Amino acid sequence: MPAGVPPLSSGGIGYSVGKVQVRVTSVGHAGFRIDTAAGSILCDPWVNPAYFASWFPFPDNSALDWDALGDCDYLYISHLHRDHFDPQHLAAHVNKDAVVLLPDYPVPDLRRELEALGFHRFFETTDSVRQTVTGPKGELDVMIIALRAPADGPIGDSGLVVCDGVTTVFNMNDSRPIDLDVLGAFDSIDVHLLQYSGAIWYPMVYDMPARAKEAFGIQKRQRQMDRARQYVAHVGARWVVPSAGPPCFLDPELRHLNDDHGDPANIFPDEMVFLDQLRRNGHDGGLLMIPGTTADFTAAQLDSLTHPVDDAEAIFTGGKADYIAAYAERMAPVLAAEKASWAPAAGPAMREQLRALFEPIMARSNEICDGIGYPVELVLDGAGHTETVVLDFPKRVVREPVPGEKFRYGFGIPPELVRTVLRDGEPDWVNTIFLSTRFTAWRVGGYNEYLYTFFKCLTEDRIVYADGWFGESHDDSATITLDGWQIQRRCPHMKADLSKFGVVEGETLTCNQHGWQWDLKTGRCLTAKGHELRCEKL
Repeated sequence: MPAGVPPLSSGGIGYSVGKVQVRVTSVGHAGFRIDTAAGSILCDPWVNPAYFASWFPFPDNSALDWDALGDCDYLYISHLHRDHFDPQHLAAHVNKDAVVLLPDYPVPDLRRELEALGFHRFFETTDSVRQTVTGPKGELDVMIIALRAPADGPIGDSGLVVCDGVTTVFNMNDSRPIDLDVLGAFDSIDVHLLQYSGAIWYPMVYDMPARAKEAFGIQKRQRQMDRARQYVAHVGARWVVPSAGPPCFLDPELRHLNDDHGDPANIFPDEMVFLDQLRRNGHDGGLLMIPGTTADFTAAQLDSLTHPVDDAEAIFTGGKADYIAAYAERMAPVLAAEKASWAPAAGPAMREQLRALFEPIMARSNEICDGIGYPVELVLDGAGHTETVVLDFPKRVVREPVPGEKFRYGFGIPPELVRTVLRDGEPDWVNTIFLSTRFTAWRVGGYNEYLYTFFKCLTEDRIVYADGWFGESHDDSATITLDGWQIQRRCPHMKADLSKFGVVEGETLTCNQHGWQWDLKTGRCLTAKGHELRCEKL
């Protein structure tokens, strides 16, 4: 597709669904509209840039007929990450009388946010239970698989199963269910929508040698696609639609993060890369859907697939860099307005504000503070302001650094970003600062899950729940045999079923749900502190 092409427009939104046909319309990124004879469900519509204007949907979905798409019977927001929950768009374009299909989360943040936007009709689902919603157009069976671990979204992520009695669609977006047996409540899954690409800041922001960063990037790129293919194999749907990424980076400072220059270490491969992997691994049911693409299904039969342009693949294969350049030019005013809304970098010291925010949270999170285990350095350095603040987790205080002090973990964050989240009362730095990739990080040793959990739980409700979750004991009594090793069935990290997601290579076990690894000789976790695995050689 040549440079300068306009954004994609929608087609077929007014289609009248037949009695036994389901229409799935891509609205970009993880967003879909699912039309059935019993009603329409709009899922995760995202249009406005997210994470300090770092992420934009790809391809451009801004010219879709959003008022028509938003005139829906049901709304499903999987979780509060801003590439799924777009409050500005929901307020402007989505029917407030739509019934919200609400995941069964441990804290009410998602419901509160939607109520603040004017949504007032909620169907409260029960986690992983098939339920029937009844509307003026008929009955529709749904199941929402709610993930409740602190590492899932900002306290929660979820996947939606929809069945009209003939066709079953599983919209997994970017959730990672640990128990797929619950899908047995449906005869089969016909259509599977899932994430396959990166949605993280690792390894790009880390201070490490270039060769190491490249090696980790290559590994990350492949593992995330391997994980997606494992989900595809276990779900067993006839049709698979890669979605929920990758984001597009339009800021000149971040443009290099796009996978448009042949970098094998880029963690943001696009749909065409994953569809090629599916084909090479024997799955011929992969479907490319871009914003405005419609696909009609009757059970496992694909009745039609219609794109909004003549050659949808050309966006990815016929000059992707040119497409992104033209997209960036169109969105330059949007990006400029977003940056203008940030707090200024220069200003007074922030240590006292950070103390007021963090110390009460530290006081409520013994498991998490002990899990972090070390003081953490925050270097706030930017135009007109330089300041270093120490988050001393062992002592539960925020303080100045001690001369010559060394740190196991550290972050370099532009002061304007910190001032903005403090000004706005943001409860989740992961969902604002970190996913923006507008920072640097350094560490000695492995990834510390407790540290990032702390930064996404900056309210009392969240931190109490998260600390309690880590404090609970989890049953690891079930045992499986995998490639000559006897190991506990549930991953010590997030309780994934290792009979489905465990891969043994030599004396190393990898759980492909999150890429964590263990030394099978000792049971020691190679990825992070703690999380020992019960295992023995047969």
